[in-house]
Amino acid sequence: MSEITAASVKALRERTDLPMMECKKALVEADGNMEKAVEILKAQFRKIQDKRANNATEEGRIFFQLSDDGKQAAMVEIQCESAPVATGESLSEFGSAMVSQLLNGPGAKSPEELMSQVPDNDTTLQSRFEELVNKIREKIIVNRVERVSGPVGGYVHHDGKTGVMFQATGEGGGEILRDVAMHIAALQPSVTRPEDVDAALVQQERSRLSEEARATGKPDNIIDKIVDGRMKNFFVEQGVLLAQPFAKDDSKTVEKALAECGLEAVGFHRWQVGSAGDA
Repeated sequence: MSEITAASVKALRERTDLPMMECKKALVEADGNMEKAVEILKAQFRKIQDKRANNATEEGRIFFQLSDDGKQAAMVEIQCESAPVATGESLSEFGSAMVSQLLNGPGAKSPEELMSQVPDNDTTLQSRFEELVNKIREKIIVNRVERVSGPVGGYVHHDGKTGVMFQATGEGGGEILRDVAMHIAALQPSVTRPEDVDAALVQQERSRLSEEARATGKPDNIIDKIVDGRMKNFFVEQGVLLAQPFAKDDSKTVEKALAECGLEAVGFHRWQVGSAGDA
């Protein structure tokens, strides 16, 4: 049996960034063969996944990146078990690599598709993910990925648990797009436009308001105007983004604030760590 030297253990640790004892065990099992020891350590990824498969991943972090021209943006959500891992350097480096590849690479419809890609070297993101799990030793999930075209604005809350991408059309952009993304993070609209609200629910409310206006003896020629005015409050209550008073200047709606900058809303993604879809 080959002698396992302290130098070889140290070299394996520097190569894999795994604990010294794990590196020594792998070298013993590999009879001192460095490459075989690396493969043994990589194989531990599956064991960790199986062992922790049922563990809850209630912590995590959202990563966002915007192109220099503001025309493309990407967002990635990674879930994990503990807050220290969520805020740690290792997950931050991996998440940053993921969102950068999503923005600057060919794109991806799923986490699996993204992790199969190779950024600027010969290592896939999947390999980096497995190395991360081996190092951290807890359940980590790349929950969702999304890339959108714009103009785009984005915002990630300081705790990393809420992220927003807001899409628009028009020639404007810049600060207003980020401001609307921050508004979405704070006010939590459910849809973008009034027409996104269920049509049957809208008609039901219009009918109710019309009956109330008629009961007061209002002339028929102004009932529609009265109803239109009261429907604005209804759309705010339904969480319609464009109808909401703009958080940065509540003297105007989000729709008016965008229009003043030559923009129209297209849609948004609002993610909360751990939620199944757009929050």
